[in-house]
Amino acid sequence: MMAKGFFVTGTDTEVGKTYSTVKLIEHWQSEGKSVAAMKPVASGCEIDAAGVWRNEDVTRLSHATGQTDLNLMNPYRFLPAIAPHIAAQQAGVVIDLATIVQHYQLLQEGRDVVVVEGAGGWFAPLSDTLFMQDLGLALNLPVILVVGMRLGCINHALLTAQAIAASGLQLAGWVANSVTPELVAYSENLETLRAHLQAPLLLELPYRP
Repeated sequence: MMAKGFFVTGTDTEVGKTYSTVKLIEHWQSEGKSVAAMKPVASGCEIDAAGVWRNEDVTRLSHATGQTDLNLMNPYRFLPAIAPHIAAQQAGVVIDLATIVQHYQLLQEGRDVVVVEGAGGWFAPLSDTLFMQDLGLALNLPVILVVGMRLGCINHALLTAQAIAASGLQLAGWVANSVTPELVAYSENLETLRAHLQAPLLLELPYRP
C-alpha cells in the first residue's frame, strides 16, 4: 500500500529536487491520486509588487498541485539565497519542527499523498542543533532520494542512503536526475546505483537545460 506521505531529499543542493518532485506529483496524479506538496523551508525569495513573498520552488510545486495557500505549504521563507539556518539567524527566526508537522497534518486532510521537499541535502542545517534529517524524523516519513547524475554521484548517493538508514527512516525509492548534458559512462553509473541502493528507481529524468 502506498504511503500517505514522502520526504524528498537530495544528494546535494542543485540536483533538481523540485523538478523531480513535480514529476513525482504528475506521476501520482496520473494514477488518479490527490496530491499536496509542501516546502517547509525556502530561502531565496522575492517580494512582488503586491507585497507577496514568492519562491520559485514553492511556485512550481503549487502550480503542479493547484494549491493556493502558500503559507500552509511554506511556513518558513527567507529573502537571501543562502543556507536556511543562516537565513533564519539573520532574520531572527527559530525554525520550529512542531509548526511544520502541524502544517503537514493539515495538508493531509482529504489528500491521498503529501510530498514534502526538503532544502539542500540530508544534513543541511536548520539551526545550530537541527538538520534536515531531524525534519524527516519529526514527520516520520519514508524518504525519496534525488540523485543528481554527475561525477561523484555514486559516493554522495550511497553516503546519503547510509545516513537515512542510520536514522531509522525508510528509503522508499530514488530518482536519477541528469544534471549535466553528458555524463561519461552514464549507464554504468546508473547500474552501479541500482545495484547498491536498497530501494527502487522511481524515475529516470533526462537532462533539461
